Amino acid sequence: MNLLKTSLLHLILAGLLALTNARAADIAPAEVSAIAREAYIYGFPFVEGYKTLYKQAVDTGGPDFKAPFNQLGHSRNAATPDDKQFVTPNSDTPYSYLWGDLRAEPLVITMPKIESERYYSGQMIDLYTHNFAYLGTRAFGNEGGDFLITGPGWKGEVPNGIKAVIPCETELFYVLFRTQLFNADDIGNVRKIQDGYQVQTMSKFLGKATPPAASAIDWPKPTKDMTETPEMFGYLNFLLQFCPAHPSENELMARFAKLGIGAGKTFQSEQPKPIEEGIAEVWQNDFAAMMKRINGGELGSADLFGTREFLKNNYPYRFLGAKLGIYGNSREEAIYPPYFVDAEGNKPDASKHNYTLRFEKEQLPPAGAFWSLTMYDGKSQLLVANPLQRYLVNSPMLKSFKLAADGSLTIYLQKESPGEDMESNWLPAPNGPFYCIMRIYLPKPAVFNGEWKQPKLQQAN
Repeated sequence: MNLLKTSLLHLILAGLLALTNARAADIAPAEVSAIAREAYIYGFPFVEGYKTLYKQAVDTGGPDFKAPFNQLGHSRNAATPDDKQFVTPNSDTPYSYLWGDLRAEPLVITMPKIESERYYSGQMIDLYTHNFAYLGTRAFGNEGGDFLITGPGWKGEVPNGIKAVIPCETELFYVLFRTQLFNADDIGNVRKIQDGYQVQTMSKFLGKATPPAASAIDWPKPTKDMTETPEMFGYLNFLLQFCPAHPSENELMARFAKLGIGAGKTFQSEQPKPIEEGIAEVWQNDFAAMMKRINGGELGSADLFGTREFLKNNYPYRFLGAKLGIYGNSREEAIYPPYFVDAEGNKPDASKHNYTLRFEKEQLPPAGAFWSLTMYDGKSQLLVANPLQRYLVNSPMLKSFKLAADGSLTIYLQKESPGEDMESNWLPAPNGPFYCIMRIYLPKPAVFNGEWKQPKLQQAN
């Protein structure tokens, strides 16, 4: 009887699968292309983020492994060109890392008390790449404390001594801790602060018995082109199992299901050509149009990163943020004025030109914490190796810069030294294409109300 039941079940499942495939195959190619385009934009940030998750928390033998889930890992120095775990890294604040798993129980994150003049933060990111909350200077001050992080649908008693309860809408999440480094001699102080970041399960925090462990996860190994081909949808389906459906996305998920895209589904490319055409359209039209707005100053990092409520399910913006610099901060925490083109609208290339960036007197970036300008290789999107081992210039370096007689500051962006007398103002560039990102931590109102204008990158005469 059990054998008969099993056989019948297999026949039913096979029939359902055949019916699903038939429906997918019967969808008009134009609709397939449109759904693939929409799903690719939606899913790209998930899968781009999975690359980091796998490197840092799963691939124990890899060069970028930091720590297992629910344990902290640290980069004990500021980023260098050897750091390749994600593109466009900052080199202002040595990172600490936490990949959290909330399936079994909540976690308690401890922030240490630090001096008032130093900036630190814990940027909390869900699998959607929403910045769902912050710890640290702006959000809670520098006094530190214990914070309870809860998973989807958690209902329980909050332990005594908890400073705040922070819910996460996905079962897995990421925290990027940033600790300001004042100068090279300050690294020992930064490391002491990093050691003060702590994470523990709620049961351990309470000294109680540990609940049953969550089931083991069979992590799919990343492939080279996983975010560039329809293969991405298989990874998306895997990740969506940790993301209970949000009510605002029910209709979206119903459309995606027509192509076998969704939690627990199997993506099968019944019509590969229109799917590939949909993905190609994202890069040819959507991405190109948004980059035009970025380069024209209409769109910036302040628009691309934040909570679900802030982004209002603007999936193209979330996609663009993941492509240009995944895990960027929300605008209240930091903004990132970019330099992808020069004043003439051309992509900078230090093999062809030298460049300058001039800040007029009293027109330095208005930062409540600090600002920086970082150089990136235009091909790899990583930091640029150079003889000075200087990857950025920032406000803590102000005393070392040479100012003009009128009080202005000129930064030289070029592959060769501008001369020993102006080398303090030199930001070395690669022998080829590059871009720069300015970072303004805790931006002041002048950044948003138009009082401060971002200077343009000029070709040097």
